[in-house]
Amino acid sequence: MRDFLYEFELGKAADILCRELFKLKPGETIAITADTETDMRVVNATARAAFSCGAKPFVCINASPLGVSKAADPDLPLEPLTAVLKTVDAWAEFNNKWLLYSTPYEIALKENSKLRHLALAGMNVDMMVRCIGRINYPVLKEFQTRVAELTSKAKRVRITTPGGTDVEFENYPQQKIVTEYGYADTPGSHMLSGQIGWMPQLETVNGVIVFDGSLTPLGLLREPVRLTIRKGEITKIEGGAEAKEYERWLKSFNHPQMLRLAHIDYGFNPGAILTGNCVEDERVWGVTEWGIGYIGQFFVPEGVDAPSHSDGICLNSSVWLDQNQILSKGEVLDPELKRLARELGK
Repeated sequence: MRDFLYEFELGKAADILCRELFKLKPGETIAITADTETDMRVVNATARAAFSCGAKPFVCINASPLGVSKAADPDLPLEPLTAVLKTVDAWAEFNNKWLLYSTPYEIALKENSKLRHLALAGMNVDMMVRCIGRINYPVLKEFQTRVAELTSKAKRVRITTPGGTDVEFENYPQQKIVTEYGYADTPGSHMLSGQIGWMPQLETVNGVIVFDGSLTPLGLLREPVRLTIRKGEITKIEGGAEAKEYERWLKSFNHPQMLRLAHIDYGFNPGAILTGNCVEDERVWGVTEWGIGYIGQFFVPEGVDAPSHSDGICLNSSVWLDQNQILSKGEVLDPELKRLARELGK
């Protein structure tokens, strides 16, 4: 029966992905990448939906790498994979070990000016139905736009959580906010809906960040991992066995950027739940998420190179934009945001 789980709903979600989000046209080519940890029902449903649009799906499956981003490079068929991504019109990335920020990704985004990429790493049937198939995209877009506008105007931001996070930083004037609505109908790299991210003045980030949801590459956390931050750099990592494992992983790259913050995000996908998959976890309603290591072209055109990238989740966040509190333990306070949240079922 598990093979039949959400069989009808999955078809609808894949159709939304191809027709509404990618806006595939007859004759276009779409690469669907996967690895040996990928839920193949998602891959096949997307290929069927793309074919029904008149597009030409091309499914690429590789052995699951031992790392993500550039740390995946040694295990990837670099030349043939890059050749495919340099020529297709669209790319749905379902690899469990994501290719985002890998060498094939960088080359494809640089040399294929028409490429529409959507990062959906680790997607499975349940997640696809909840986070793609059941989303009211116009209302969510209005909600995210409001949050982004409020955030871009703030000079100073403070974030706390019940788990112990207490961190402050400064934004750039008219801060650039990257709002992921879930659409991949324009050239470039895009992500699943429900995420709002930015790269503040990283050298102004000071305080304590406590990851108590999940953490790449560890997955769901059994105990919190506490980071002391000074001028955007990690100066201390505290906690139990997972904190020690995480510190070893970061330092194993012997690269200074792997101990530096990369970006901050809000999570606001009404269908997302905490699962251990960072693509979904960083969109759980009311979380904040910090990226560490590689800084992608989402935030700075040239990017900031590093061997890998890590994302950590802070649950039930409270956020102050200057003196205006917009989030309290994961619940929105702004009257307009509260109205839109109700429409989204939150």
